[in-house]
Amino acid sequence: MSHRSKKKSRRRPVVVSSLPGVPWWHADWFLGLVLTIVTVLTYMPAWNGLPIWDDNGHLTKAALRPLTGLVRIWVEPGAAQQYYPLVHSVFWFEYHLWGYTPLGYHFVNIFLHVFSALMLVLILRHLEVPGAWLAGALFALHPVQVESVAWMSELKNTLSGFFYLAAALVYFKFNERRTWQPYVLALGLFVLGLASKSAIATLPAAILVILWWKRGTLSFKDDALPLMPFFGLSLVFGIFTVWMERKFIGAQGSDFNFSFVERTLIAGRVIWFYLGKLVWPENLTFIYPRWQVSQSIWSQYLFPAAALVLSVVLWRLRKWSRAPLAVFLLFAGTLFPALGYMNIYPFLFSFVADHFQYLACIFPLTLAAAAIASGPRSVQWAGVALAAILSFFSWQQSAMYADMKTLWETTIAKNPDCWMCYSNRGFGLLQEGRNDDAMLDFKAALRVKPDYAFAHNNMGMALLQEGRSDEAEPYFLKALEFKPDYAEPYDNLGTILYGRGQVDAAIVDLEKAVKINPAYSDAHFNLGLVFQAKGDSDRAIRQFSRAIEIEPDDAEAHRGLGESLMQKGRTAEAIVQFQQALVIRPDYRDAQADLDKALKGRN
Repeated sequence: MSHRSKKKSRRRPVVVSSLPGVPWWHADWFLGLVLTIVTVLTYMPAWNGLPIWDDNGHLTKAALRPLTGLVRIWVEPGAAQQYYPLVHSVFWFEYHLWGYTPLGYHFVNIFLHVFSALMLVLILRHLEVPGAWLAGALFALHPVQVESVAWMSELKNTLSGFFYLAAALVYFKFNERRTWQPYVLALGLFVLGLASKSAIATLPAAILVILWWKRGTLSFKDDALPLMPFFGLSLVFGIFTVWMERKFIGAQGSDFNFSFVERTLIAGRVIWFYLGKLVWPENLTFIYPRWQVSQSIWSQYLFPAAALVLSVVLWRLRKWSRAPLAVFLLFAGTLFPALGYMNIYPFLFSFVADHFQYLACIFPLTLAAAAIASGPRSVQWAGVALAAILSFFSWQQSAMYADMKTLWETTIAKNPDCWMCYSNRGFGLLQEGRNDDAMLDFKAALRVKPDYAFAHNNMGMALLQEGRSDEAEPYFLKALEFKPDYAEPYDNLGTILYGRGQVDAAIVDLEKAVKINPAYSDAHFNLGLVFQAKGDSDRAIRQFSRAIEIEPDDAEAHRGLGESLMQKGRTAEAIVQFQQALVIRPDYRDAQADLDKALKGRN
C-alpha cells in the first residue's frame, strides 16, 4: 500500500481583529488609527516648517513647472537637484496642487512615514515576528527619524522607504506562492523605490538575510536566482547615482580622498555611532561634527575591530538564535551606501546624519520590540511607555525644522565648529540686508575651515553689496583657488570687471560661469547685460532668453530682453517682454518706463 507524504502546513500569522471576543481597542484598525494620530501629532511643530538648506533646490523650479518640465525630470539628468525622478515628479504634482505652501509638503512626508510604519507591521506579522505593532510604533516615533520626516527634501527617504517595504512584503508573498504576479509587482515596486532613492538597492541582500534567518539555510535556485534581476537593477542604479554625485553634486576633491583603510575606519565608527543614537538619542542635530580620520591613531581601529568581533560572536551564537546576527547584518548592510566606501556629498560636512539610518534602524528596533513583546506584561507596558517617551522627544526635535534661522542656530549650539552652518546662516542674514552680522558668520566659518570656497564667495558678495568691490575681489579669487569649478565667483568677478568698464574681461569670466553651470540664470542675465552694453544685441538676446528659460519669473531678464529687442527694432516683441516684466513685478518702474516709451514709439 502506498503512503502519501503529508505536506507540511504553513503557519499563518494571527490577525487580532478576526478573533471573536477580542476587545475593540486591540483590533488592528484601532491600533493603526492610534499610531497614525500619534505620529501626525508628534510632528505638529514641523507642520508649517519653512524650506531649509537645499529645499529650494529640490522643490520644483520655474523652468520645470510646465508639462515639459515633468518630462525633463525623467529624461534629463541634472534638470533637477538629483536624478531621483519619482521624487521630483511628486514635487512637481505637489507644486501644481498647493504651490509652495509648506503644510502640503510636510503632510505628504508624514503620511508616507505612517504608511511605512503600517507596512512594517504587515511584514512582521507575515514573518510571524512578535511585537509587530510596537516595532511599527518605535519606527514611527523614534527621534532619529525626525530629520527624514520633518525635512521636505527627505521625501527621498519617506517615498523610497514606502516602496522598499511594499516591495519586501509582496516579495515574501511571492516566496510562498511562487506565482509570477506578485513577483512582477515586487520588481515594479522596487524600481519605483530606486527611482526615489537608490540607497534602497540593498533590499535584495536584505531579503536573502531574512530568508536565512527564517530557515537557517539558502538555496541558490529558490532564493538567490529569483533575486538576480533585483541585484542587477541595484547595480545599475547604484553606479549611476555614484556618477551623478560626482558630476552634478560635487562629491569629489581633496575632502573625499581617503584610502581603503581610512574608509574602513570611517565605516566602523559610523556603525557604532548609529547604534548609539538608537539606544540613547541624545544631542541629535542636523550636522554632526566631522571627525578626523587617521591611520596613525590606533584607537580608531577599535571601531571596525569591535564590529568584526561582534559579528564573530553572533555567528557562534547562531545555533542558539539567528536573530541577533541577522539584525546586525541587516543593519550594517542597509547602511552600506552611507558607510564611507562611496563618495556622497554630505560627507563634506559630516560622516553621519540621522536620515542615513532611516531604514536601517528598522532592524534593531524590531529586535528590541520582539524582546519586549516576549516578556511579561510589565515589560510590555514598559514598551508602550518607551514609545510615548520617544514621541515626546521627536515632538521636541521636530521644532528645530521650523525655519532656516532656527535650524542653523540650534545646530551651531550643539556643534560650534559647524562651518557650513555659519556660512548658511550668514547667507540668510545677507538676504535680510544684515551685512555686518552676515560677515561675522562668514569669518567664523573661515576660521574653522579656511579653505571653504562657499564662505569666501559669500564674504565677497557681502562686500560687493556694500560697494567694496576691491575688497571683495580677493575673496572670489580665493574661492576659485579652492574650488576651480565654482561658477558663482566667476559671475561675481565678471560683475566687478563690468563695473570697471573692462567689458571683454568681464565676458571671459561670465562665459566661464555659464560653461561650468549652464543652468545658472544670474550669469546668463549678467552676460546679457554685458553684450547689451557692448552693442551686441543678438548675443544679448540669446543670453536674456536663456535666463528666462531657466527662471521664467525673472522680471529683470524680461526687461533686459525687451531692451535688446528694441535695439534690433523689434518693438512688438519688446512690448510683450516689458508687459511680462510688469505682470511679475507690477511696481517695476523701469519696465513701465520702457513700455511707455515703446508704445509711444510704435504710435
